[in-house]
Amino acid sequence: MADAYRQKLPRLVTGTLQRQPPSLDLVDASLQQLLQEPRTIEATRIPREFLTSLALKTIYFAGTVEGWLVAQAMRLSFAGIIEPVLQELKLQHLIEVTGGNNLNRASYTYAITDKGSLRARELLERNRYVGPCPVSLEHYVTLIRLQAKHRPQVREADVRAALRDLILSQDVIDRVGPAVNSFKSMFLYGPPGNGKTSIAKAIAQGMLPGNIMIPHSIFESGQIIRLYDPETHRPVEPEEEQLAQSNGLDKRWVRCNPPVVITGGELTLDDLDLAWSDSNRYYEAPLQLKANGGMFLVDDFGRQQMEPKDLLNRWIVPLEERLDFLTFHTGKKFAIPFETLIVFSTNLDPEALVDEAFLRRIRHKLGIFNPTEEQYYQIFVGMCKQKGIKFDKDTFVYLMREYYRNTGRHLKACHPRDLLEQLGDFAVYRDVKAEMNNDLIGIAARSYFSDLM
Repeated sequence: MADAYRQKLPRLVTGTLQRQPPSLDLVDASLQQLLQEPRTIEATRIPREFLTSLALKTIYFAGTVEGWLVAQAMRLSFAGIIEPVLQELKLQHLIEVTGGNNLNRASYTYAITDKGSLRARELLERNRYVGPCPVSLEHYVTLIRLQAKHRPQVREADVRAALRDLILSQDVIDRVGPAVNSFKSMFLYGPPGNGKTSIAKAIAQGMLPGNIMIPHSIFESGQIIRLYDPETHRPVEPEEEQLAQSNGLDKRWVRCNPPVVITGGELTLDDLDLAWSDSNRYYEAPLQLKANGGMFLVDDFGRQQMEPKDLLNRWIVPLEERLDFLTFHTGKKFAIPFETLIVFSTNLDPEALVDEAFLRRIRHKLGIFNPTEEQYYQIFVGMCKQKGIKFDKDTFVYLMREYYRNTGRHLKACHPRDLLEQLGDFAVYRDVKAEMNNDLIGIAARSYFSDLM
């Protein structure tokens, strides 16, 4: 059992512990101080009773385990924190030493006693959290605000690089960067198929500057909120390497790229509140808390399983005050910084979705409309290159005449990609080369378009 437990723990390789930690771009002395590794129980800002309970549960699941592994699992220093905690558990006859080197107390092997097992099961009935020690709510709030204060600004070159694969008007390009730098809210609207979601994803992938520190969990009023989510938070390097290099830094935090949360029609109001687990007896952070320091994209806004006004009313205060309020099932309410770039993307008329008061609270509004013929041409040429199909001007003129001008059909930025994929499908079926000619583009267009398009 202990061997299986060891396999789950990040390994610290001997010889790497003296390497200097990577630069964290911490330009503020108070920010550096907040990330200093705690060396005493008091410095953790977590109650001693919670630390002893967490250590006991850790040993309970491990069976037998060395002291340094307990420290590593809890992401805390052995000397000054874990050692006195283990000593306290030993004095209470909840654990016992079964081996180790007298010259190195961190190597002592600990096993849980029958009394300790009973106590651990009682603790697990109250709370099943086992893992890295949480940080206090106050610690988290202070650090998030300081990181927001020193957030790098995106520049025009960054915007152009991120949008290089999209054909957009200069006006749109010029307005995206300031919207990102505001780090407040953004409304992307316009007819479907013209790149609103692509723009939002380009922002996520290339315009969110810097990196942020994310704790595994937060402690407040005896409750645990699990925050770190591997699906949302992407470490800038494997956590094992960060642990090996983090001399002097608080190992309860993980250095991550700015998080990105994307949700669509499945979003409900419950997703924006703390999620209590009856089985685990702790909370899961809501989506906007996981997105703190990054971006929250509400795609297909207006098609959620709720009225748009309900969602917007939920966020009026956060958008205005940069604060969100969450509530435990005990009734205790507390504030969390709302340092998130909120992006709403919709195909619907914004004025039909929300009232003027809410639109006023949306800092930046960007209409993404149908491309011009010149833009459509550029998109088509670029998509041909991407798909390895030689562009043919005569076939393009045929397509524009027969399936756009003669039908009054609107140009859409997604059409070139979709038509060329249809063309490829028919070429494979006919066992012919995928190339632009009137026959293949015609059958692709007839298959793709309908009277509704």
